[in-house]
Amino acid sequence: MDRRELLKMIAVVTGGVVIGGDFLLTGCKNPDSGEVSMVFSEENIAFLDEVAETILPQTSTAGAKAAGVGRFMTVMVNDCYTKEDQDIFHKGIVQLDEACEKMHGHGFMKATPEERKALLISVDKEVAEYKKKQADEKRLAQEKNKQGQEKPTDDIKAQPMPNHYFQQLKQLAIFGYFTSQKGRTEGLRFVPVPGKWESVIDYKKGDKSFAGLT
Repeated sequence: MDRRELLKMIAVVTGGVVIGGDFLLTGCKNPDSGEVSMVFSEENIAFLDEVAETILPQTSTAGAKAAGVGRFMTVMVNDCYTKEDQDIFHKGIVQLDEACEKMHGHGFMKATPEERKALLISVDKEVAEYKKKQADEKRLAQEKNKQGQEKPTDDIKAQPMPNHYFQQLKQLAIFGYFTSQKGRTEGLRFVPVPGKWESVIDYKKGDKSFAGLT
């Protein structure tokens, strides 16, 4: 699975285009990311590791935490996100912790695996509702433009709704894991190169996808 196919898969799983996808694909720095990188503390990185681990937990293979996904996420945010999305991501760390406090009476780092899972399922549903609202606003705006009303009316925002922080977290967790060494060699079937050429390979239900080196 190359990066382009991985990004397509993430878009399907998370219900939207991968944020910063062009720069995640090419490895180039986004010129709109700002001149100064935003600082992530070690506590932030530990928090992101635990969020990613809840999304992709350790089973018979390594989870996201063992793959170092938290630190990877901070690099991608600083290099591939616009300044606006960077702000959303940083605020999202606080928002997610506050949501955990509200749901369980304590912060995310003190929550049990079951509590963390329940929280992320709840927030993921919130993202689905948010994206539906985004799509509705975009459709209404397009309809108004077709009618020749170029200026936004009171019921339509001039600017599109910003991205949701949990969509960012989920996308980067998946991307970080499956591009890591542990994710590619343990989470996927990995055949080192060079290797023999097989044009057709039987697939059995439950088999892992193959990892490539591109």
